[in-house]
Amino acid sequence: WGDQDPELVLQSESTLDRATAKAKETFDQFLNVSLNIAVTGKTGSGKSSFVNVILGLSDVDERAAPTGVTETTKEPTMYVHPTMPNVKIWDLPGIGSPNFKANKYLKEVKFKTYDFFIILNSERFMQNDIMLAKEIRKQRKHFYFVRSKIDIDISSEQRKKRLNEQNVLDTIREDCQNNLKEMGDSKVFLISSVALGKYDFEILENTLLEELPFHKRSALLQAWPVCSAACLKKKIKLFKSLIWAASLASAGVAAAPVPGVSVVCDAVIVLLFLSRCYYAFGLDDRSLERLSKKVAMPLQGYRAKSKFADAIQKKAITTIEVSASLVTLAAIKDMLSLLPGVGSAVAAGLSFASTQYILREGLNELANTAQEIRRVAGLDTI
Repeated sequence: WGDQDPELVLQSESTLDRATAKAKETFDQFLNVSLNIAVTGKTGSGKSSFVNVILGLSDVDERAAPTGVTETTKEPTMYVHPTMPNVKIWDLPGIGSPNFKANKYLKEVKFKTYDFFIILNSERFMQNDIMLAKEIRKQRKHFYFVRSKIDIDISSEQRKKRLNEQNVLDTIREDCQNNLKEMGDSKVFLISSVALGKYDFEILENTLLEELPFHKRSALLQAWPVCSAACLKKKIKLFKSLIWAASLASAGVAAAPVPGVSVVCDAVIVLLFLSRCYYAFGLDDRSLERLSKKVAMPLQGYRAKSKFADAIQKKAITTIEVSASLVTLAAIKDMLSLLPGVGSAVAAGLSFASTQYILREGLNELANTAQEIRRVAGLDTI
């Protein structure tokens, strides 16, 4: 290395520094960007059940938002997502009062806290819903009309009139849009909190992803429940697009001349990244237990086939067989990191390659495991 041109060495390390800084910024944003979702609507509209769906909790879970036919929410109540602590769902008080004042309501619930509003109703949208939407629009934030409990309506209408499902959906949608005419061309999303794979739940997700600021999208996509094969594929695509950032962040650590630090930080980065995959893909105990109960079939055994999933469950990433490559490179990287000039760049290159390799292997295995579980459970995989 003594024959290296000092100027070329400085240029290469300067380029690496810039790339690494960008990678660290991207990876940090991926891990920590906040998202605050407000859910409001008339008493009994299914607000709390919707909150629980996004949290991935059943209504009877001790951490779930309390549900009931009477108003259970007297003031804004924050629920932290159990696997994405930077995502918070806010169950806001009902807006059914005849003396409702939208501007006063928004001030009382601390309007500026939220990234967007979900306005729910299980029947027809009323004047209070419209007043609230107009005030939100005036203050330049997004809102989304969500018509809940669609499964109950369909069952009821089919018993009475023997209509097919699509006719019932069309009638409900048309009725909602007629009630919201003064809002212009506002979309209405028809959903059921007990049948996420049906109706407009995924369309709502896609709309939110399109309209959220770019840096907020990864938070929503990680927290959103896996409602379909297409939803899972979007999550997989997100994580694949971030492997470069995690790998380069690891490279930046390797280039720091502190013996032993780089391989430890590699393991931390790998664990953070793959743990996010694990939870986002619905491979955690709670998600699999709910799915097993829904399809009346034990599914945890399929997760156990994955060495990555098993290691993440035990929070022991070093037990993954393929990660032995990190350990065997540890002494080399630490030695190279202490060498001047080119030594640091070479060490960083080793760290980038090894971290990128294990992240790709881990992501692919976790994705394949999640997809296999969906197939075995008989869910739509198109």
